[in-house]
Amino acid sequence: MINQLGNEEWATLLIEALPYFKQYVGQTIVVKYGGNAMLNENLKSAVMQDIVLLSTIGINTVLVHGGGPEINAMLEKTGKESRFVNGLRYTDAETMEIVQMVLTGKLNKDIVGLLLQAGGQAVGVSGVDGGLLRAKKMNKDGVDLGFVGDITSVEPEILTSLMSQGYIPVVSTVALGEPGDTNRYNINADTAAAKIAVALKAEKFVQLTNVPGVLRDINDPSSLIKRIDHVAIPSMIATGVISSGMIPKIECCVEALKGGVPRTHIIDGRVPHALLIEMFSDRGIGTMLI
Repeated sequence: MINQLGNEEWATLLIEALPYFKQYVGQTIVVKYGGNAMLNENLKSAVMQDIVLLSTIGINTVLVHGGGPEINAMLEKTGKESRFVNGLRYTDAETMEIVQMVLTGKLNKDIVGLLLQAGGQAVGVSGVDGGLLRAKKMNKDGVDLGFVGDITSVEPEILTSLMSQGYIPVVSTVALGEPGDTNRYNINADTAAAKIAVALKAEKFVQLTNVPGVLRDINDPSSLIKRIDHVAIPSMIATGVISSGMIPKIECCVEALKGGVPRTHIIDGRVPHALLIEMFSDRGIGTMLI
């Protein structure tokens, strides 16, 4: 389809993108990468191309990744059952070793390799590196979740140093304990990405998800709500427009907004090049929170 565009249509697309190039060059964006976009090879390739393009034109880009399916698969291989409490992975000492191995090892380096193959310069870091993320044991409604942590501080210097040298930091969300605590903690990737966006004073925080965005009717993709003012969110949760798995994603966006990030987005990672469409076109994609 794209090959059928004439010269005038190509020129129109480029002219439409130009103001966005000017707006974002030199700025920082944080992208949370997960879901189907990590599992489908074609979508993987599209995301990597998008990230490399952003970096190439001078947009400082941090990629924060999850890895739930990969962790589940490794636990299954080792004969250990995945256990969840209120949607959070129960992480005992053995599970924490596997989480750290998968997130900071194979998965992180796979993503770095894909970015390099796409022509970018990338470096993988974990929340432990440079003391990027520190956390304390989570205490959620008095339920013991093992080594699941709440972030207590973000020290982004390692990320700013890498970006100043032209690198794309790829962050896996394992955190260091607070001073005196030698434990490592499993951190929700959406939450970590939001807090990193605040610490970096990012211009945008984008979550790639498995849905089109916030839908007025969960069964009707055409009911996408393209723009939400954060003051409307409590009533949307109360009426069920925002529900279940979308609530924590929205809460992360709100946290980023309250921390000073001007725009946050929930976009469909199943759409090839969704990130570029959101960044550089008038039509946008997904749901923007302001």
